[in-house]
Amino acid sequence: MQGRSGLSDETLGPVIEKAFRRGKPDAVALVINSPGGSPVQSSLIAARIRRLAEEKGVKVYAFVEDVAASGGYWLAVAADEIWLDGASIVGSIGVISASFGFQDLLERHGVERRVHTAGKSKGFLDPFLPEKPADVKRLRGLQDSMHQCFIAHVKARRGDRLSDDPALFTGAFWVGQNAVELGVADGIAHLVPKMKEVFGDKVRLRYYGPRKSALSRIGASLASDALAGVEERAHWARYGL
Repeated sequence: MQGRSGLSDETLGPVIEKAFRRGKPDAVALVINSPGGSPVQSSLIAARIRRLAEEKGVKVYAFVEDVAASGGYWLAVAADEIWLDGASIVGSIGVISASFGFQDLLERHGVERRVHTAGKSKGFLDPFLPEKPADVKRLRGLQDSMHQCFIAHVKARRGDRLSDDPALFTGAFWVGQNAVELGVADGIAHLVPKMKEVFGDKVRLRYYGPRKSALSRIGASLASDALAGVEERAHWARYGL
């Protein structure tokens, strides 16, 4: 579960299924490098991991590379143990929504946008209209509900390993040993040495990952992806990456 592309259950589901079902593994290790994404996709992937782990009786280890934050941390928590590099960033247990406001830009260029709806909420948070306090209030209510789901997931998985630090569920994030001290991770370790420590020097590791499309392999992209790419870059930049 690494890379700078968005994670989805559709993409990762077959990979996760293969990791759990092929060759009767003693354990499954997740390599995570993600600043977050869709809370629903994170929840679906995490639920799949837990279902397969329980069906197969397989322990799951998560190894964080640069960052496992927000939705990335949601995935990490699906593991039984979370291991970090000393400089890994983890946490950001919260929900964020970001968009743009274009109403002044349209006005300056003499552009009139015409939208007709049936249902007073169909224009909710329209980026081409001035922001409405009622829309912002409703959005915060939706975010609060998602945040509570995230908190419940973390508490259920980490249990009494979590500290009682009041910043734990504020959206803050931590680096390396600080995260371990707060209980959001279990220790500092890398994939191969840790697996050898647990299973012996003769342990065999099989790597699985999503296949890239032909367009991706030759570096092609679509113009419609440009704004999504900027937004994704902003997610990484939030953690200084």
